[in-house]
Amino acid sequence: MENLFRTATAYVIPEPPTADVPRAIVHRTKGRKHGFITRLFSPGDVGEMVKPFVFLDYFESDGAGGRGFPAHPHSGIATHTTLIRGTFDYGDSTGKAGSLVAGNVEWMQAGGGVWHWGSPRPGEPLRGYQLWIALPASLEQAPAESHYIKSDQVESDGKARLLLGTYGSLHSPIPYQEPVTYLHVSLADGERWTFTPNPEHDVAWLAVNKGTLRTSGSELQAELAVFEEGGGAIVVQARGDTEFVIGSARKHPHPLVCGYYSVHTSNEALVQGEQGIEQVAKLPAVKDAIRKTAR
Repeated sequence: MENLFRTATAYVIPEPPTADVPRAIVHRTKGRKHGFITRLFSPGDVGEMVKPFVFLDYFESDGAGGRGFPAHPHSGIATHTTLIRGTFDYGDSTGKAGSLVAGNVEWMQAGGGVWHWGSPRPGEPLRGYQLWIALPASLEQAPAESHYIKSDQVESDGKARLLLGTYGSLHSPIPYQEPVTYLHVSLADGERWTFTPNPEHDVAWLAVNKGTLRTSGSELQAELAVFEEGGGAIVVQARGDTEFVIGSARKHPHPLVCGYYSVHTSNEALVQGEQGIEQVAKLPAVKDAIRKTAR
């Protein structure tokens, strides 16, 4: 099986800031395509630059052949899935099961070990993002918890939908208290938008999935850009109707110690997380899901 932490990368020389573009791009990538999934970054590459954000997939299927995700484990991270289009049926080892529809959000805080699985509704086009966030040491071995957020619970200011954290007067219902902002933004042709991160945040990135976005003297189309660390606003302008996600956070202070589906703060914590995964795998419901969803 191909290692999940490989992706294509491309480095660029930062442009000097100007009055109109105060924050430079230091890295760009179109990622690497795996069927209907484009892996934009992972812990072994860009994740080191923008941690606690350590992994990002964009997925898009016309509904003709998109396969689901068999039962698989995580520890030490939270996975955040944003469904932009389609229907996705899910289940997890906390005992929750149901369906995500367009506009819904899934937050799976793996902590000391969790298993989950899911599949797109046959025949329906599917589109969205899955993001991994490295948990702080205080949460990386905590009991797993999952939250499924309906679209009418996702706050918006008309342009930006808040997927996680806080932004201005917007607050996510996901009970995660670390300093982070994650937004899904839609702009009309020619529209300008300024993102001013919380002063406590020092990493920021964005990923365009529709249209073209001009920022820092560059045009981005179906790609991800990482901005220089530190403060400073990010100013963008749309060419055509444009859609993207953008994230900022306080930088994760720990090394990224990786298993195949896990990220921890130390080797000792990784061993403990993998032991937790093995224990959860013994639950009858998880054993049944592993059997039923195996490829």
